[in-house]
Amino acid sequence: MLQTFAHYGSHFLIPLFVALLFYKSRWKYAFLVMIAGMLIDLDHLLATPIFDPNRCSIGFHPLHSYFAILFYLFLLIPKKSRLVALGLVIHIFADVVDCSFM
Repeated sequence: MLQTFAHYGSHFLIPLFVALLFYKSRWKYAFLVMIAGMLIDLDHLLATPIFDPNRCSIGFHPLHSYFAILFYLFLLIPKKSRLVALGLVIHIFADVVDCSFM
């Protein structure tokens, strides 16, 4: 139960707090863009089985690879890609939290 709350809480609450704190005038837009970072979970469709509760996504799925994570971190630098990058990095952080329970 704690693992589920921590994982999904990180996926939704951290983007909400970031949006409210740093993007006050456009918080709804910022929140939705960051939530769109969950689309990287589409790479789970490439795995067999698609969902394994005992598998850590980090380093296993292509969009959760260390190379991809490094790319997401570099996307934080340009202002134009920063919001999308925040969503991706927060998503990876949420998955790291999930993996820490395993």
